[in-house]
Amino acid sequence: MNHALEFAKNYKKDIVNFMSRLIQARSYSGEEQKVIQVIKSEMEKVGFDDIKVDKLGNIIGRIGNGKHIIAMDAHIDTVDIGNEKLWERDPFSGEYDNEWVYGRGASDQKAGMCSMVYGAKILKELNLFDDFTLYITGTVMEEDCDGLCWRYIIEKEGIKPDFVVITEPTSLKIYRGHRGRIEFRIRTTGLSAHASAPERGVNAIYKMAKIINEIEKLNEELKSDSFLGKGTIVVSQIFFKSPSHNAVPDECEIQIDRRITEGETKETVFEEIKRVFKRAGIEDAEIIELEYKKPSYTGVVYPVEKYFPVWSFPEDSFIVQAAKENFKDTFGEEPVVDKWTFSTNGTVTAGVYQIPTVGFGPGEEKFAHAPNERVAIEHLIKAAAFYATFPKKIISMLNSKGRD
Repeated sequence: MNHALEFAKNYKKDIVNFMSRLIQARSYSGEEQKVIQVIKSEMEKVGFDDIKVDKLGNIIGRIGNGKHIIAMDAHIDTVDIGNEKLWERDPFSGEYDNEWVYGRGASDQKAGMCSMVYGAKILKELNLFDDFTLYITGTVMEEDCDGLCWRYIIEKEGIKPDFVVITEPTSLKIYRGHRGRIEFRIRTTGLSAHASAPERGVNAIYKMAKIINEIEKLNEELKSDSFLGKGTIVVSQIFFKSPSHNAVPDECEIQIDRRITEGETKETVFEEIKRVFKRAGIEDAEIIELEYKKPSYTGVVYPVEKYFPVWSFPEDSFIVQAAKENFKDTFGEEPVVDKWTFSTNGTVTAGVYQIPTVGFGPGEEKFAHAPNERVAIEHLIKAAAFYATFPKKIISMLNSKGRD
């Protein structure tokens, strides 16, 4: 048996207890302070070389002090629980049995945080050091604005890794990319009038209805990529302004969630929306770009546009090959290579900064944002072993590549 995997199995009780406490520390986006303290305490317990909470509220633990900077990331905020009647257990109890740990954030994605911390402990105990500095990050506000945390770490903390591992749930597969997305609004304006004489006004909702019909058609026409899949567009919310409930509305806005695939950008998306306006015969409609500027739990505001670029790395790229080799060495079998359906912090590390990024995480994507969320204890243990060995594997393959 691989030594790291053997060590991880020996730490099963500690790993499960830590996972349970992470779930018990409720941490909706912008309210992560309790779980940060849980993580800090565990990092201190297992012997991190340095632990810092930055001004935005991200926790950054460091192991080693070598030339090559490797980061492993887990966002530690969660979405709300939704309808509590759909939950079979208290979503913040952190209950567990012989197979699963249950609760909000179990897969998405406190499991990654749990396994990273114990991966770092195993790395130190097995002396798996090389010429690297390893940062283990617990990042905030990802559910609201993925990548914001990493923009801050790179731009304000000055930590720009050479390689990044995103530990969102992958069912212990290796993921090499995902679609991007952009959020924006469309606005139509009209002329208010009394509802008893609608012909005197111009109904902004009626104008928007024509655009919505064309957007529904557009979704079927969007391009597809052989790996990342098809782009999509959804009208997710609708808003209006009107002098009263018995007046013709003079303004209407819709919220758009546009998932973008390979070759699509913000500019190409906005051009296609302008063509939608023409097809609908509503050429005075406006595109409204959106910015995220909610304060973090520390009170810091770090505004960023709500555009999240697409990214992927080829299967023969160095970072993906290193992950595959590490998987085979750790588990004695070939990995499955795939992609996420949803978006992650990789949209900034890879999509904006082109840092070689790969995904490997405990938990299943299907449990994300769902009631009765859970993570398999086996996943937590195996992921810890993978994280313990991966930094050294990266450096050994870099050295080998340099000699070739």
